[in-house]
Amino acid sequence: MNYNNDSRIVMTLDAGGTNFVFNAVQAEEEILDPIVLPAKGNNLEEVLKTINEGFEIVKSKLVHKAVDLLHKPAPLTRQPVAISFAFPGPADYENGIIGDLQNLPFFRGGVALGPMLREKFGIPVFINNDGDLFAYGEAIAGLLPAINKKLEEVGNPKRYRNLFGATFGTGFGGGIVTRNGMHVGDNSSGGEINRMRNRTFKNWDTEESVSIRGIKREYANNTGLNMKSCPEPKDIFEIGMGKMKGNQPAAIQAFEAFARDAADAIANAITLVDGLVVIGGGLSGAWPLFLPKLVEEMNLPFDTMSGKPLERLETVVFNLEDPTDYGNFLTSTSKVIPVPFSENMINFDPEKKIGVGISRLGTSRAVSIGAYAYALSML
Repeated sequence: MNYNNDSRIVMTLDAGGTNFVFNAVQAEEEILDPIVLPAKGNNLEEVLKTINEGFEIVKSKLVHKAVDLLHKPAPLTRQPVAISFAFPGPADYENGIIGDLQNLPFFRGGVALGPMLREKFGIPVFINNDGDLFAYGEAIAGLLPAINKKLEEVGNPKRYRNLFGATFGTGFGGGIVTRNGMHVGDNSSGGEINRMRNRTFKNWDTEESVSIRGIKREYANNTGLNMKSCPEPKDIFEIGMGKMKGNQPAAIQAFEAFARDAADAIANAITLVDGLVVIGGGLSGAWPLFLPKLVEEMNLPFDTMSGKPLERLETVVFNLEDPTDYGNFLTSTSKVIPVPFSENMINFDPEKKIGVGISRLGTSRAVSIGAYAYALSML
C-alpha cells in the first residue's frame, strides 16, 4: 500500500535504551521537529510518565500547527487518528503488552503500555518490533519501490513484492514483508533472526557476532586489546578504511567476521522469504567493509558427500551498492520459449535474482513510515 497522499496523522515514537524520540507522520513524512526525552528513570512510573508526556507534546504541537502536505485548505488543528511505534521486545505486540526488557529494566512481568495510551488519548494504539517496522517502511517507501521503479525504467519486467529487513547495531534485528503485508507471527515473534545459531560459535546466537559488541570483540582479539580499551565500531570502520590510525588489517578482519556470520543468518532467512534484503541500523554506514563479503558468502556453495558443490541458495545474490553488480541485477535475462503443441510463445527468465542493499530512507525514518503505514492499514 502507498499512503503518500493520505492526510491522516499518526503520532510515532522511536524507543531506544537512551532516548525516546517522538514525532508525527502524515503522507509518509515526519511533520514535526523530533521531540527527544530521556528514556531513563528511577522507576517504571517515571518512564511511563515520560512516554505520556512525549505524546502530549506532539499532540499540542499539532494543535498549533496547521499541517497539510496535500496542498488543500488546512483546518486550524489536526487531530491524530492513532499512535503507532516501535518498542523493544519481548512483547505481546498485538495486545500492546511489553515483557521483560534488557535495556529498560523497569519493564517486568508484563506492562500494558498500549492499553494505557489508548485510555489516555482515546485513539487506537499499535506497537511493533523495530525490525518489522523498518522492513515495512522500506517496503512502502524505500528500497523495494526504488528497485521496482528502476527495473521499470530499464525495461525489465521483473518486479519484487517480498522484502527481508535486517538491522545491525546494538543487536541484530529482522523483519519480513510479503505480498500480504508485514509478517508478525502468532506470538509477535516473526523475523527474530537474532535467535539463529551462530555460524562461528555454535552454542551462541548470531547476535553475539552480528552486533556492536561482536565487532569490538573481534578487533580486540586481533589486536590484543581488552574490550574496555577497544575503539567503537565507527572508529574501527575509519581505521579499516585507512582514514584513522590503527591496525587496519585487524579492522578489516573484524568486519569480515561480522559479515560471514550475518551472511549465514540472512541466507537462512531468505530461503524462506525469497525477496530483496535491505540493511539498516547504526552499523549499516560501514557497508563498504562488510557488504561485499556478505554477498560473497551468501553466494558460496555448500559441500556435498558426492564432492559436487551445491548452490547455497536457489537465487543469485547481487550487491545493490556496487555499480557493476547493480547493473547486472537490473539486466533482464529473460528469453522467449515456445508453448508445446502450440504456435504461442511465452517469456521465461532462467536466472533467479535477489539483491542486498542499504536503507534508502535511513533507519529511523523507515521505522516511522512503517509505523504510520501499519496503523493506517489496520484502521
